Formats: sequence, structure tokens, C-alpha cells
Amino acid sequence: MLRLDDLNVFVRTADRGSLSAAARELEISPALASAALKRLETELKLRLFARTTRSLRLTEEGEHYLRHASEALRVLKEGHDALIQGKEILGGTLKISMPSDLGRNLVVGWLDEFQAQYPKVVLQLGISDRVSDMYRQPIDIAIRYGKQEDSSLVALPLAPENRRVLVASPEYLKQHGKLHSLDDLAQHNCLRFMLDDIIHDRWSFYSEQHAAPDVVHVRGNRTADDADVVRRWAVAGVGIAYKSRLDVSADIRAGRLQVLLPDALGEPTPLNMVCMHRAQITPTVLQLRDFLRAQCEKA
Repeated sequence: MLRLDDLNVFVRTADRGSLSAAARELEISPALASAALKRLETELKLRLFARTTRSLRLTEEGEHYLRHASEALRVLKEGHDALIQGKEILGGTLKISMPSDLGRNLVVGWLDEFQAQYPKVVLQLGISDRVSDMYRQPIDIAIRYGKQEDSSLVALPLAPENRRVLVASPEYLKQHGKLHSLDDLAQHNCLRFMLDDIIHDRWSFYSEQHAAPDVVHVRGNRTADDADVVRRWAVAGVGIAYKSRLDVSADIRAGRLQVLLPDALGEPTPLNMVCMHRAQITPTVLQLRDFLRAQCEKA
């Protein structure tokens, strides 16, 4: 049976007039290229090249067969390109869940751009800080913060180095003063997030000198079960928030919020795109992953 690789070696050798040049172009050894030609000649029961120690030229049979081999390779390449082009026409329905703050203020806008590029993609969005149950809810993809605990799910990283940061508005800092250390948090109004009736009032910070984090118990007069509300309170100047840097990236760039104690490394909050099994990783999903990852890097 004829091998495609052998045909490729034959056509390249004829085009280049040199077996070694063809081997270099195909990134194989001259010995492998020579073996391919011998195998092809044996299969065809033809002598394709007349060889001497100094030259290599096509025989009459080789000249005739070259036209057919070149045409066969061209047709196969066109078929492959057509398949690839078909895959690049992305489409289908994607049901995506995402956190409230990140979803409303960043991801929705990013998805507008993505859908403008790929108009055949249909989006169904679920925006909530409650972790979606992918086994019970009709969700294709969940965009989630944090380490993926369920090993049965497939996680595609979007922002693996993302962390939490302490932020406050310039107005709040003018009125209440800047932080000089984590201990100063005890003197400030800390805006807290609540999920499933659990108030997240212990904020963790890391240093290169210590493996264990410093955990600060914070207090404040405002708590919300919507992370976007906490961000809005911080922008309004009523307290200090401990947020994923992605969530507040636009506010930091615009000067609405300032990062406090930047040397105190906040809790790692990697962002992932999660699906239930690898069969769901379609060309559309991969393209969306690449698009969102690029947006996270720019945020």
C-alpha cells in the first residue's frame, strides 16, 4: 500500500533535485528519506530516479509518475484545508455561568466582542455568585474563581496568576487615612462579602518569607451577598474591599480605586473556564477560551 509520507518525499526530492535538501525541508534524516524512496519504488515496481554518486535525476517513468503524485498530494491538501475551514466557522449555543461582578462588568462586554466576530454563536448567560451545579443545571461552561476541587471536571485556565487585592477609593483614603500595615485594617470599615449565609470576614495574605498566610479578622458596617455591590460600595468611598484584581481592574485603571499594601500578596484566585468533560471542548469553546484568556491578560 502506498504511504502518503513516501509520496511527499518523492515529490519534494524531484522538486529540489536533491534527496538531502528534501530531507532537511521535511525535517527527517537522509537515511529515512532514502528508505521512503526505495519503499515507493518497490511498491510501484518502477525505478523513479537514476542515481549516481554526484547526481539524482528522474527516469522517464519517474517524470510520468511525478504528475500523478503531485496532483494526488494537491487534492489531499485541498480536502484537509476544506475540513479545517469548516471547523473555523464557529457556532452553536453556549450556556455559560459566571460570577456577578466579573460577569456584569467585564465578561458580558467581552462576549459582545466575541459574538461580533462569530455571529453564529448563540449565548445563554447565568450571572450569580452562587456556584452553579453543573450536574443538575443545563450549563455547558462555568467561569469560576478559585482552585478546581472537583477532579471530574475539566478546567481551562484563563487567569492562573490572579489574586485578591485590598482596594479603597481616593475619597475614602483622604477621609480615613492610608494603611501602613495589615494591623491598620482593625481601624477601618471593611466591606464584606457573604455567600450561603457565611460572612467572609477573615482575609488572608501571603509573604515570600512565610508559607502560612497571615489571616486578618475584619469588621465593618456593610455586608452583601453580591460581589458587585461590594465593589460599588468601595467605589462610593464607604470602606475598604478585598477583591479579585480582575473584578476591580477597570476601577484601578480609571483611578476610582487604589490598591493598598501592594506588597501584601492577597489570596490566590485563579480564574478558570470549567466544563464537565473533554467532549465539550469544541472548536468554539477553545476559541472562546483563547479569546477570554487574552482579555484577562489585558485587563
